[in-house]
Amino acid sequence: MERTSAGEEGAEERHGNPRTVAIDGPVASGKSAVGSLLARRLGFRFLDTGAMYRAFTWLLLERGIAPQDEEAIGGLAQGVSMTVSTTADEQSQVHVDGVEVTAFLVRPEVEANVSDVSRLSVVREAMVRIQREEAQLGEIVVVGRDIGTVVLPDADLKVYLDAPRLERARRRWEQARFRGETTLSIASVMQELERRDAIDSGRELSPLRPAADALILQTDGLSLEQVVERILALAR
Repeated sequence: MERTSAGEEGAEERHGNPRTVAIDGPVASGKSAVGSLLARRLGFRFLDTGAMYRAFTWLLLERGIAPQDEEAIGGLAQGVSMTVSTTADEQSQVHVDGVEVTAFLVRPEVEANVSDVSRLSVVREAMVRIQREEAQLGEIVVVGRDIGTVVLPDADLKVYLDAPRLERARRRWEQARFRGETTLSIASVMQELERRDAIDSGRELSPLRPAADALILQTDGLSLEQVVERILALAR
């Protein structure tokens, strides 16, 4: 099912030949897979901002900094150097302070702490600065949770992907099993999604919500290709 926002008419008027595409949505709504394929089809660069927050979370845990130590986290965020690139197989590759850390981003301790770390203003300010610098180069698809509302409020095309929580939990559970994590149950994944959703939508700074002029797509019942084709139709 597809649902569009009240701002669709005005949004459509500026969707001709977009150079910046913002895709937002909750955990496991399909943002990364859709954004990566869409960027490839458009010939654009792809930036997964969620990978950046995961990389920063990994870094502070690696440095032995507690996720509650805002002063230490602020100092780390101000000096961090981070780059995100796309590999030949369309996967995000993250370097932090010159070290390639992509393989560490799916660790359980990163998953458990990333939402708490991401809601800190000192972290978001540092990450948003890097994200905007990347977007200024143009022809880019950026995915995250505050792209259309905060990072790129003037993006040429804004899309908000969503799906029922049970469907998102199933997707995340299947991803975990693919990585060899066989002890997780869908119930435990659902509980974690509920926690993450509450943090993401309830934080004071940059809460998760659709931009007023975003086009909202429900992805349950649609294949990856179908979602991308709908967005491409808008972009054209």
